[in-house]
Amino acid sequence: MTKRFYVTTPIYYVNGAPHIGHAYTSIAADVLARWKRLDGFDVFFLTGTDEHGQKVEKAAAAAGLDPQTFTDQVSADFKDMAEKMGLSNDDFIRTTEPRHKAACAELWRRIAANGHIYLGHYEGFYAIRDEAFYDEAELTTRPDGTKVAPSGAPVEWVREPSYFFDLSKWQDRLLNFYEEHPDFIAPNSRRNEVVSFVRGGLNDLSISRTTFNWGIPVPDAPGHVMYVWLDALTNYVTATGWPDPNASRAEFWPADIHLIGKDIVRFHAVYWPAFLMAAGLPVPARVSSNGWWTVEGEKMSKSLGNVVEPRTLAATYGLDQVRYFFMREKPFGADGSMSDPALVTRINTELANGIGNLAQRSLSLIARNCEGKLPRRGAETPEDAALLEAANALPGIVRDKMDRQVFHEALEEVWKVVRAGDGYIDRQAPWALKKTDAARMADVLRVLVDTIRPIATVLQPFMPGSMGKLLDQLGVPPEVRDIAGLAIPLVDGAALPPPAGVFPRYVET
Repeated sequence: MTKRFYVTTPIYYVNGAPHIGHAYTSIAADVLARWKRLDGFDVFFLTGTDEHGQKVEKAAAAAGLDPQTFTDQVSADFKDMAEKMGLSNDDFIRTTEPRHKAACAELWRRIAANGHIYLGHYEGFYAIRDEAFYDEAELTTRPDGTKVAPSGAPVEWVREPSYFFDLSKWQDRLLNFYEEHPDFIAPNSRRNEVVSFVRGGLNDLSISRTTFNWGIPVPDAPGHVMYVWLDALTNYVTATGWPDPNASRAEFWPADIHLIGKDIVRFHAVYWPAFLMAAGLPVPARVSSNGWWTVEGEKMSKSLGNVVEPRTLAATYGLDQVRYFFMREKPFGADGSMSDPALVTRINTELANGIGNLAQRSLSLIARNCEGKLPRRGAETPEDAALLEAANALPGIVRDKMDRQVFHEALEEVWKVVRAGDGYIDRQAPWALKKTDAARMADVLRVLVDTIRPIATVLQPFMPGSMGKLLDQLGVPPEVRDIAGLAIPLVDGAALPPPAGVFPRYVET
């Protein structure tokens, strides 16, 4: 039976240019997608752009463009970011596509047919920046009398005809769902927030607007466009070919995981499962939220001039180096600080002096002392066996960490073996063994190759280009670079290519 895995990023709102927050979530999803492919899964990885709503309409007007032209430009920028960050996404969805409009209309019809939508009037506070409605109890009042949402976005009083979703009726069913699926929301801090919010009581949700036009029309309701979040969330089923049960990707639903920012947990963990249940569709297995990046402790903002452009970062330091830093520097669910010195430290101490140095030392010794050919496996000493056991355990350990989205812990487990390899080569001193015991020297070098191979294999999702080069130098055939391929030993005496450094030290110019 085929093992399937469906992972999504949030679809990014096109009211501004991509920054490292977008890149971070995308890279995390890419790492997970690449890992699952490596581990034998048939993977569907989706990203894309969210292009409707009042905020986009206003941003387009400010730019002097019609909304479609504006969204075409900004969406193309996000697509370029995905390519420059090395994403392996299988699809890039835009909510302005015909396939998505058709899926939204069908989801609406199903929810309505099941009796969960009614027509009324919306009257309350609305934050255009958040595209969200808020109760007055959630607002704070600034000294100048301006009321703002918890996000800091200003709100305005809105009264207009609206269709409503009967969210108030879903409180018990959602709470039961969270209890029966304790891993649905991660990390636990976000889960606790969501459960507390739902326990506090839910109000029916306004799901159509009539004061602007830039949205998907509500079926059979002229003048109404869908609430942008009902539209946006539907992208995850649209991309599977829904509602066509015979679509090539139909069997990928429900999604295995939505990776999102912590600011949109409520939409994904409250509204989305309720919409799906109301339409009679299965609910995703997990919603995992990441924290935010600050820049040297300061929140990113255009006014401070500290917004970090991810493509520039990759061009400066190297794509794989940046990918590694993002996954290594902080836990996925927590906030973290980005700084150039921290990035350079990771590059030089862990990549250049760590895995890069271990590989270069080992392969250079083989090139010089073994005619550039892979030594055969010899008799193992207890120290050989201990190192190989640690290396061979990595796939299982990393698998567990990946399934819990603790990417930084996965990398720390790998680096434990890198450090053990460094200690091993220093103690064994194969350069000295050449003069005293050439056979033992060859055994040590083969142990090092067989240690570096699983390290490089499990690091491929994080640093695909660099680890591909390293596996080339280890003589690992392309067809056995997955987890299952580790069971196939390398061929004794195989000629290895000349070694070349994979991770140069970064030196400020």
